[in-house]
Amino acid sequence: MHFPSSRTAIVVAHPGHELRVHGLLCAARPRLFVLTDGSGRSGASRLGFTTALLEAAGGVAGPIYGRLTDAQAYAAILEGEFHRWIALVEELAAALEEDRIDCVAGDAVEGFNPTHDLCRLLINAAVELVRRRTGAAPRNFDFPLDGPPGPCGESLLPRALTLRLDDDALARKMRAARAYTALTGEVDAALRDHPQEAFRVECLRPVEYALDLDGLIDDPPFYETHGERQVAAGHYDRVLRYRQHIVPIAAALRARIAAEG
Repeated sequence: MHFPSSRTAIVVAHPGHELRVHGLLCAARPRLFVLTDGSGRSGASRLGFTTALLEAAGGVAGPIYGRLTDAQAYAAILEGEFHRWIALVEELAAALEEDRIDCVAGDAVEGFNPTHDLCRLLINAAVELVRRRTGAAPRNFDFPLDGPPGPCGESLLPRALTLRLDDDALARKMRAARAYTALTGEVDAALRDHPQEAFRVECLRPVEYALDLDGLIDDPPFYETHGERQVAAGHYDRVLRYRQHIVPIAAALRARIAAEG
């Protein structure tokens, strides 16, 4: 597939996710949208690291950029604040339309982190709103965060956007990852699990699902069992659950799209 035009957007749940597609970041100089500030339980934002990375690559921040703390995002999911997520979809759709974005890449659904999966729902809903309003929509791609990097599966490969980094580009990507010290633990773990060479290929997979995640992730997903351990350890009061909390948000987004006509 042809490389995307300069009218490219990357939409991620947390700052640092853009490291997985650093080659795309440098080559396309996209508009970058970031849902949260990545503060986690520590309360320390890591948005500054992403801002430095984005400026070095020549990209620009979108209007949604560290809008929520992680604690605010989790609370909004747990409390069923559908209006908040619908408003973000409206804002994202308006930005994609105004900037005439024709290629969007963002977090994949993996069942690893609920905010990652929610981010993908917001992307899909925004792309569909643009399609209904204009008759056309940006090409929509995802990339894994918990899953292995590298080439897509054979079934998706013909429709995927694949970037193979040369040695200089791969070296820049590794330097950027090492410089992102707020994610040192995650970077070290990724390089233990996968050889550096695996990060040479960035495969953006065409998104062929909408707002129904059933069958795409384990049920219950990893984040539920992890959440149960976190609650048992006293870090949180409640477990965030797929069917109780994420599925109703997807239904609210579906209803909003249906109302568009």
